[in-house]
Amino acid sequence: MQVSRTTTRIAAAGAVAATAVLALSAPAFAHVTVQPEGAAAKGGYAVVDFKVPNERDNASTTKLEVNLPADHPIASVMPQPVPGWTVKVTKSKLDKPLTMHGEKIDEAVTKVTWTADGKGIQPGYFQKFPLSLGALPEDTDQLVFKALQTYSNKEVVRWIEVPQKGEDEPENPAPTLELTAATDDHHGTQAAATGTAGAASDDKGDGKTEQTAAASDKSGGSDTTARVLGVVGIVVGAAGVGYGVLAGRRRTA
Repeated sequence: MQVSRTTTRIAAAGAVAATAVLALSAPAFAHVTVQPEGAAAKGGYAVVDFKVPNERDNASTTKLEVNLPADHPIASVMPQPVPGWTVKVTKSKLDKPLTMHGEKIDEAVTKVTWTADGKGIQPGYFQKFPLSLGALPEDTDQLVFKALQTYSNKEVVRWIEVPQKGEDEPENPAPTLELTAATDDHHGTQAAATGTAGAASDDKGDGKTEQTAAASDKSGGSDTTARVLGVVGIVVGAAGVGYGVLAGRRRTA
């Protein structure tokens, strides 16, 4: 006896639901991002981490170039040494000098470049590159850092597309730092940032690159949610298919 159309539709719907949920639960395409260690308050100082994942299976990331926003120059930029990497800080003349602690500053850091001494960031890993920044501008809600990621096979990925509010995320979004409201304790923030990231601009780190498996990243809350949805989708799909098969057997018995 043939399986009824209703039973077939139920089974098909279950399989489609499972496929859809699994598609949604696939790992999001990893980007070069920037996040503050604590708060990044307007007018204050902050330590920020540029998180760089390796997205290739057959090449390592060997260089990262981060361009600081020219429309909001930052007077103080200090990198923290990263073992296995050499860092270079590039300064340029400013069209409009800045005033910091009563002194005029006519140049500022416009680019920071990290170059691997060894193998770099290997497939399946990511690396964080800390910078101390200050004072952060008070006339904007975010800072956009355009970045270039170079692989050992000479491929260059340009993370330079500026995300726009109300629009889908671009394919290669530039790292964007969201700024919080200004606080009164600017000096305390400056001391904390300087103490964390104080380092010479051309300092070389010792030892192997400190790499952390992406699966262990605590910021992967969305990945956990995706896995849960994936499991739910599998269960739903399996239940739908199983029901269709069981119903068919009952009608042919």
